[in-house]
Amino acid sequence: MKNDSIQSSSPIVTIAISCYNHQTYIEETLLSALNQTYKNIELLVFDDGSVDDSVEIISAMSKKYNFSFYPQANLGLSSTLNKALLLAKGKYFVPFGSDDVMFLDRIEKQVKYMEDHPSSGVCGGNIIKIDEIGNGLSRQKSHPASVNNFYDIFLNTGIGLPAPTLFFLTSSLKAVGGFSTEIQLEDLYIQLKLTQAGFTADGLNDMLAYYRIHPDNNYKKLGTMFKNVLLTYAHFKEDPHYEDVVFAYHNKMLLRAAGTEKILACHILWAIPLRYYTFKTLKGIRRILCKYS
Repeated sequence: MKNDSIQSSSPIVTIAISCYNHQTYIEETLLSALNQTYKNIELLVFDDGSVDDSVEIISAMSKKYNFSFYPQANLGLSSTLNKALLLAKGKYFVPFGSDDVMFLDRIEKQVKYMEDHPSSGVCGGNIIKIDEIGNGLSRQKSHPASVNNFYDIFLNTGIGLPAPTLFFLTSSLKAVGGFSTEIQLEDLYIQLKLTQAGFTADGLNDMLAYYRIHPDNNYKKLGTMFKNVLLTYAHFKEDPHYEDVVFAYHNKMLLRAAGTEKILACHILWAIPLRYYTFKTLKGIRRILCKYS
């Protein structure tokens, strides 16, 4: 994916895409990486045990566009990203979902930002949510530029970086040991690890990717999200704010689950000590009672 016109000073960016049963989306995802305005890119693509036609689609594209393809038995996303990190030649490392789509100038913008901000371990930006066939959704959010430290993210007072826009300094990722294989949702964990190590997590005021909303999104699996965020926070349980953070998250998820997942909501409610009851707790209880009374 390199050409002779690229200057030697232009850093390599490794894009790592792990696919699992995304035959419907993977071609568009790969083309968005292949057609970047920034050209000094190493593209590593993995199929993580798909049982649909993903392997055939990626294999054909790999032969046509000459990128590295690694079909494998299912390892999970974090293990696959760690494998990619070992193979990566880039100064920068970009994990990307096989159902999302990059803006074509995304890598160019983030390389420029990171080159100008050496204290940043990771940067991200804004997303546009799209449906299964690529139509923009009616409700969108855009965040201003930000520079976040550990407590901005841990205490949820800053602006977290959306997973489809994460752009890492490879050496910073390696310095904190890469991704945790026990955690399925890797983006919060790695931002906390990097900022705990003294790097910043910076947000650009730019649209960088389309995030596809469909029935298999992890954020819709509230039980999975709840479990994995708690596993993430457990890595920082020595922090004096740990309990406050954990039960603030319990209250947040209670509200989300109370309207649609009664069993999960009740499980969360029973885990909240009385001293951590807030207005959100009472509102969650009311939602449970109103829906199932």
